[in-house]
Amino acid sequence: MLTKQQAAEAVRGAKAELGLTWAQLAEAVGRPVAWTTAALLGQHPMSTEQAEAAASLLDLGEDVVQAFRLQPTRGALDSAVPVDPTVYRLYEVIQVYGPTIKELIHEECGDGIMSAINFRLDVKRVPDPAGDRVVITLDGKYLPYQW
Repeated sequence: MLTKQQAAEAVRGAKAELGLTWAQLAEAVGRPVAWTTAALLGQHPMSTEQAEAAASLLDLGEDVVQAFRLQPTRGALDSAVPVDPTVYRLYEVIQVYGPTIKELIHEECGDGIMSAINFRLDVKRVPDPAGDRVVITLDGKYLPYQW
């Protein structure tokens, strides 16, 4: 049986070979683009129907369908500090703005956290005269601490 990481590599290869986009895969799976991308990269389990739809579009076999359905080990990076430049910049954002985000959540909502379980993510490109911008929306349910 393939691991979720091996299935993710198969997805990347098939996606490139077939010229597919993450949006096309999300449409086939019937879920948002960010969720589908995370699932196909090994961060969410997929239902049988979702896994079969993705594997069919990617022309991948039953071993990949089974891997898509496995329970993941979430947040598994290769190192504590990411080395990929894009992922590192997000890490840097949290290093610089994490305490600010925490303070603003507490000031706006109270003593609690933003859920990463009940969560939505959106990434889009926005034209700007000084150079296009990337807008990342992290939309998590507020969960108050209960003492």
